[in-house]
Amino acid sequence: MTSITAAGIPADARVGLSRVIRSEWIKFRSLRSSLIMLAATVTVFAGLGLGFSAFLAGTTVEPGTSAPPGGPSSLDPLGASLGGVNLAQLLIGTLGVLLIAGEYSTGMIRFSLTAVPRRWPVLVGKVAVLAAVTLAALVPTVLLTFLAGQAVLGDKGISLADDGVLRAVLGTAGYLAGVGVLGMALGFLLRNIAAALTTVVAILLIAPGVVSLLPDNWSDTIAPYLPSNAGQAFMNLGTDPGLLSPAVGAAVFGSWLVVLLAAAASQLQHREG
Repeated sequence: MTSITAAGIPADARVGLSRVIRSEWIKFRSLRSSLIMLAATVTVFAGLGLGFSAFLAGTTVEPGTSAPPGGPSSLDPLGASLGGVNLAQLLIGTLGVLLIAGEYSTGMIRFSLTAVPRRWPVLVGKVAVLAAVTLAALVPTVLLTFLAGQAVLGDKGISLADDGVLRAVLGTAGYLAGVGVLGMALGFLLRNIAAALTTVVAILLIAPGVVSLLPDNWSDTIAPYLPSNAGQAFMNLGTDPGLLSPAVGAAVFGSWLVVLLAAAASQLQHREG
């Protein structure tokens, strides 16, 4: 006879990682808010990238000139076509937060943790689905936006085959997917939508500004290792002396994700849902 748990779930119905991932995929595609946030991220990134490219195409400024408010970090062909990353990171980070903090706010997380008492597969399943879906959506979006932006720029444009360009373009998609995972990790850690969203904004946007106000020797030491600055290191052509090398930047950004996910896994394992 099949035994029944206190929650009324058959003991032999508890699922492994593959079923958890399948379940999380069903939940993701069933939530209208998830699809809307992903679509908004894609639309904003592409729209701003093309808009900045059109702006650059119609100007006579020299490369490296400061960008207009809200624009990319510099008026260059790569920065213009990828300029939508600044706003898109907030949208994808919000998506990561909502996918888990929303379940805590409604209490739905308890059902997942009851069915998967080891708990870590819940975290792995959610991260795997989010990373896979965002990469599947963002890699073609970033590539097509870059190509369309360079077409708009015409003679001012650069080629995907130029040194470091493909790495920067694909790195942008990877960075955005990573920000989504960062948001999800903070959602697990803080279990509150407002707190997690505030922390995402603080880490990505406020912290670099605050660090820049420190004495130069402190700022120069700390700033390159912040998540957004580490991401910039592999999203540009590697010519900024204030940034890490692309490889080190990717390692630092990945380390942020590993540490946050490890902390989320530890908390998930030792606290009640």
